[in-house]
Amino acid sequence: MSVTTGHRGADVVTSARASLTRLAPLSVLVAVICALAPTQAQRAQGAPVFGYEVVNVYPHDRNAFTQGLLYRDGVLYESTGLNGQSSLRKVELETGKVLQQISVDRRYFAEGLTDWGSRLVQLTWNTNIGFVYDLATFKQLQTFGYQSQGWGLARDDRRLVMSDGTATLRYLDPQTLTVTGQVQVTDGGVPVRDLNELEFIDGQVYANVWLTDRIAMIAPESGRVAGWINLAGLMARGAVSDDAVLNGIAYDAQRKRLFVTGKLWPSLFEIRIRR
Repeated sequence: MSVTTGHRGADVVTSARASLTRLAPLSVLVAVICALAPTQAQRAQGAPVFGYEVVNVYPHDRNAFTQGLLYRDGVLYESTGLNGQSSLRKVELETGKVLQQISVDRRYFAEGLTDWGSRLVQLTWNTNIGFVYDLATFKQLQTFGYQSQGWGLARDDRRLVMSDGTATLRYLDPQTLTVTGQVQVTDGGVPVRDLNELEFIDGQVYANVWLTDRIAMIAPESGRVAGWINLAGLMARGAVSDDAVLNGIAYDAQRKRLFVTGKLWPSLFEIRIRR
C-alpha cells in the first residue's frame, strides 16, 4: 500500500495505520496463499510430453492382435490375443516372418509376455492363469496363478512387472511368480489408469495406455510418470479397424533401438524419442 502525505498527511497516515491493522489478518492469509501457490501448481503439473521420429519401418502381421512384445537375440517374441486366435510367436524383425509359433488353447485370451533366462512367461486376460515356456522349444513348462486380470508384463534384471488395466503395477519374483510389491502410477498426483503393454528401458517402465497414442515413462519405485511419448499420427486411427490401437513395445538394449507396434497393425516402427 502506498501512503500519500501533504496537508492531510497526519490524517492519512493515521487512517492508513488503522486500515493496515484491520487488514493484517487478511494480508497474512494472502501471504500464506502466495507462498503455497507454487507448491500447489507444482503438484498439478504433469510430466513433459515428448515427440518422436521414425527411424525404420518393418512389416508386421496385420492379423496379429499384439498383446506382448519383446526383442531378444536379434528376433522378436510376440504374444497375440483373442480367444481362439491367441498365440506365442518368434518373429524375424526385418521381414515380419513368423519363424516359430504355437497356439494357445481357445479358452484363453493371451496377453503380456516377457523372458527370464531360458524361459518365456505369458499372461492371460481374465482367467487368472499364466504360462511358462521353454524359450527354445516353446514347450509349456508350468502354469501359475494371480488374483488380478493380466495385461502387460516386462522385466528388469531382478524382477518382473505386471499391469492389470488399472493404475497399479505389481512386481513378481521371477522364480516363484508371486507378488512381492506394488506401486500406483501417477502423473501430477493423478492416477494413470489403463496401463497395458510394458517394457523396462534404461531403468524406467514404459507403458502403453490403452486406447491412447501415448506411452508413459514411469519411475519404477515411486510410480511417478517422468515423461510421455506422444505417438499420435504414427498409424492413422481406424485405418485398419477400431481395435487397431497402439500396443507393443520392445527394446534392443545393445543397439539402443526402440520398437513399437499395435494390435492388427501392418507395420512395426523403430522410433527415436524427440526430447
